[in-house]
Amino acid sequence: MIGGVPQGYVRLQVPRATVVVHERLADATRSALGAGTLYAWAAAHPARRQLQGRLPAWSAPLGDEGPRVVVRHAHHGGLLAPLLRDLFLPPTRAPLELATSILLAHAGVPTPPVAGYAIYRAGPLLRRVDVMTVELSGEDLGAALRAATSDEARRRLVPPVADLLGALTQAGAWHPDLNVKNILLVPDPAGQLQPAVIDIDRVRFVPPGDPNLREANLQRLTRSVAKWRRLHGAGFSNDDLRELRERLLRDEAAQAAHRALAMEEFMP
Repeated sequence: MIGGVPQGYVRLQVPRATVVVHERLADATRSALGAGTLYAWAAAHPARRQLQGRLPAWSAPLGDEGPRVVVRHAHHGGLLAPLLRDLFLPPTRAPLELATSILLAHAGVPTPPVAGYAIYRAGPLLRRVDVMTVELSGEDLGAALRAATSDEARRRLVPPVADLLGALTQAGAWHPDLNVKNILLVPDPAGQLQPAVIDIDRVRFVPPGDPNLREANLQRLTRSVAKWRRLHGAGFSNDDLRELRERLLRDEAAQAAHRALAMEEFMP
């Protein structure tokens, strides 16, 4: 990290804003900021697409040859939402989200790369913030569960979710808001579903491989699956959840055996 900016990223000189962006996207981002904010640029782009979540986000192509990005404007949730809305104390959570995305990627946890962020002054003390991530062409687990019209189609979703939970455990990453809407399933060229985790600004790190961490992430997701099933009549069955847990345990055992074998070469 150079001057508070991760390697490969640069800080743009923008009036009344702090903008950090991947170096390959600097020129396109500077041009996008001509609309005032990244969110305003994405919302007005001719090729925009609205993404529904707790609050709307916008997808748009960044530059002529750049990737398609998702821009969201940060808001408070919970009890603070009506009072503070989109106002944050500096430095906001954006720098932490960028750092977390890099840590997760280095630890083998798939997550959409953070392309950059912009923090705008809102008076002497408060800030507003936009975060821009590279869009992955898939659907979230909730949508995939609703689209699964057979037991076989539903069971096909279990292995990639198990892979993601296992990767989070091995990385020591606790996601306190892990739910069916922030797990993406992205088809690869062979048609296999590859998982990715989003909404990572609240991810916290603990010792890697901790079984308590595995249980915390699994239980949080299980509660979300149960709620989704109540609301939409679509979700993993109890047998699916049992298979999910068994896969996690098998993978952990295999990881432990691999580490034990790797250590043998250091034995006298």
